[in-house]
Amino acid sequence: MVKLMVEINDYSIQLGEFKLNKINLSIGEQEIFAVLGKTGSGKTVLLESVAGFYKNFTGELNVFGKRVIDVPLEKREIGFVYQDFGLFPHMTVYDNITYGLKIRKKDSHYKQKKADKMAEILSIGHILNQYPGTLSGGERQRTALARALILDPKLLLMDEPFSSLDPATKEIMYTQIKKIHEIFGCTILFVTHDFNEAQRMADRIGIMVNGELRGIRTSENLFERCQDQEVDHFLRGRQERSMIG
Repeated sequence: MVKLMVEINDYSIQLGEFKLNKINLSIGEQEIFAVLGKTGSGKTVLLESVAGFYKNFTGELNVFGKRVIDVPLEKREIGFVYQDFGLFPHMTVYDNITYGLKIRKKDSHYKQKKADKMAEILSIGHILNQYPGTLSGGERQRTALARALILDPKLLLMDEPFSSLDPATKEIMYTQIKKIHEIFGCTILFVTHDFNEAQRMADRIGIMVNGELRGIRTSENLFERCQDQEVDHFLRGRQERSMIG
């Protein structure tokens, strides 16, 4: 029986004029799950909800069998990689990576050991003394991943993780994420508007339309026709554009 890492039941939240409405979703241990949808469909709000950013909601949202908002931030075992990577510009790569360990008051030897391990895995040893402003997109991405992974999260959340990367760098990072998944054995939940990305990376894909999770499919069956006309139009439109291109 697959162990569930994320369990969401009838989850709803109102943020201004936008509403995430009655989300139901279960994600298994070590699964890679993608949430696919247009800009404004609610993908990032769902991701932030899983991270425990919001309190005023209805329904249930559990991570590792516990209500995520009941678990102190430092004990949630969740890593978050932002779309813009969220690096501190005034800190070196090393200081960015070890920031979470510093907050947890780990000693210098421990921080160095963990940073060296992350640098080796993500091939960033040569940039540890540089600042974010001097890095390429791929280097910033790997630095952000190292900062999230150094805390050994069981769940890694990524918001449009490849959107700002050029095609060649994307290919490298697809391979890197697969490597990270194998090494750390963490569950990965990421959001994207890129159909190819979702199919290549994820075991299953959830389709978001107007604040609702309207379908869940395996990557192989993503483009199968369905009775939901909005979902079908969203998916068919993508295929038709690909054929024209």
